[in-house]
Amino acid sequence: MTDSVQILFLLVGRGGSKGLPGKNLREIGGLSLIGYKARAARQSRYCTRLIVSSDSPEIRAEAVRHGAEMLFERPTELATDTASSNDVVLHAMDWIETNEGRRYDAIMLLEPSSPFALPEHFDQAVELSVARRASLVVGMRETEVSSVFVGTLAADGSIGGIVEKMLKMPAQRRQDQPPEVTMNGALYLIGWDAMRKHRKIYADPTTSYGILMDRMHSIEIETAADLAYASYVIEHGMLDASPWRQQS
Repeated sequence: MTDSVQILFLLVGRGGSKGLPGKNLREIGGLSLIGYKARAARQSRYCTRLIVSSDSPEIRAEAVRHGAEMLFERPTELATDTASSNDVVLHAMDWIETNEGRRYDAIMLLEPSSPFALPEHFDQAVELSVARRASLVVGMRETEVSSVFVGTLAADGSIGGIVEKMLKMPAQRRQDQPPEVTMNGALYLIGWDAMRKHRKIYADPTTSYGILMDRMHSIEIETAADLAYASYVIEHGMLDASPWRQQS
């Protein structure tokens, strides 16, 4: 059943980035963040087609250099830091349906800021989506600390809310708490029909799933410090870089 599934991979990236200027074109080990994501996408068994959505000519050119198609320029109203991923995905879907008269089973949203997703992660997401008839599958990672130990710091310095949660626990050691997960930004596989129906990525809790990725493959880059850490990981062989050195 998965052999016939049609997945549109959508690589997105804005030209502007306040936290790390030029982020999507920054390089790790000689390869841009765009390049990492595009190369992995093209090696996925289920990548029917890879396209790029960006307001930046440089980002579009870099994506094309790594095998993506450039079908359109992202409208300026979708190029601000307030534009939502929902709007970017819907714009791409609208363009495909209007100009090509076709639809896909799902759309795989890829953000370069989480560059280390592997082809097998994309494949696993698609296979889980088909098996569970999911409307959404996202990449996940374990959190550094249990939510029991997380809360707000009041204006007067009080952490009463956190302590209240801790006192309700049978065991207060961090290592005794069950693992918790959060989104890692590596991939968002969204059902085409579900996106048309709800017009937003997070919509139906009963058909939303996640695949667990390890911490190294879940690295997200938002700051110069994040970039330095990701570079260290690649340069010191803490991740095998060979999947991204290949061209599919």
